[in-house]
Amino acid sequence: MSATPSSALRLTSFSHGGGCGCKIAPGILADILKKSSGFPVPKELMVGIETADDAAVYKLNDEQALIATTDFFMPIVDDPYDFGRIAATNAISDVYAMGGTPIMALALVAMPINQLPVDVIGKIIQGGESICAEAGIPIAGGHTIDSVEPIYGLVVMGLVHPSRVKRNADAKMGDKLVLGKPLGVGILSAALKKEALDAAGYQAMIDNTTKLNKPGKALSDLSGVHALTDVTGFGLLGHALELSRGAGLGIRIDMPKVPLLPGVTDLATRGFITGASARNWAGYGNDVLLEDSISPVQQALLTDPQTSGGLLVSCGADKVDQVLAVFREQGFNDAAVIGEVTGGPAGVRVQG
Repeated sequence: MSATPSSALRLTSFSHGGGCGCKIAPGILADILKKSSGFPVPKELMVGIETADDAAVYKLNDEQALIATTDFFMPIVDDPYDFGRIAATNAISDVYAMGGTPIMALALVAMPINQLPVDVIGKIIQGGESICAEAGIPIAGGHTIDSVEPIYGLVVMGLVHPSRVKRNADAKMGDKLVLGKPLGVGILSAALKKEALDAAGYQAMIDNTTKLNKPGKALSDLSGVHALTDVTGFGLLGHALELSRGAGLGIRIDMPKVPLLPGVTDLATRGFITGASARNWAGYGNDVLLEDSISPVQQALLTDPQTSGGLLVSCGADKVDQVLAVFREQGFNDAAVIGEVTGGPAGVRVQG
């Protein structure tokens, strides 16, 4: 049974890659950034590009810092309203990943005007508006262009107290790692594109990708939460590696403890794996040690690009119960401790 809408129009047929699987491969991105020229950094810029963090943070005064981020991509699903919801949730997540509160968004809309009906484009925008309303923020403007592929996303701004900014580089030795959402979105999207995803799988995918990472704000108020990021296009291993490199410490992930979306192991075994998964591994696999017990399917799950993925929290061992309680109170019942921060050098080890 396929979860594809009955309409002949398939949004995913317009895109060469969907969701956060559209990201430039990590190895290529690193080469591009190496060649970029340096520039003067004002002292007010608390977070820039130096650790590949989730958003930029600029200190306004002693009580407020501005968070600025943007995210956009091609369709990951065929339903236009769901596409808009997913893209908006994903973009807003970066503000929560810095420990902030979103305050405003601008829409980025690029559409093949001669190929997509106006009402379809309207539904994409309405989907994004519905998530912004859930987050309590307005879409205050934006920009539109005629494009070969449909692209939708947001620029999002937020506020945070300067002392509560949660970077991805501040993990500490002995910290426990907590993942807020299960993995497998890329695998579900690959099955959907090949019309092999059933209705239950589609619903699980939508529920996961449209759940706002609101616990980020409450987590920023916990003194024992040292580092925070969200898992998106580079997969769990890629974003864990960014956290590791930022702190200069190693990370151990316990594969049996990593939460997975229903059915994704079976789908991956059947070959429903995105090309981005292999590109991710090619980009950072040299810094990851997989124990012999880790299967190729498990490797694919760990490198699977997550669109609107979960928060990855590095916290003191004595704060784990509080962190899990924050997640549970806000409906993130799959949140789990998946590993810990170990001694240097930087790198990720996965145990079976």
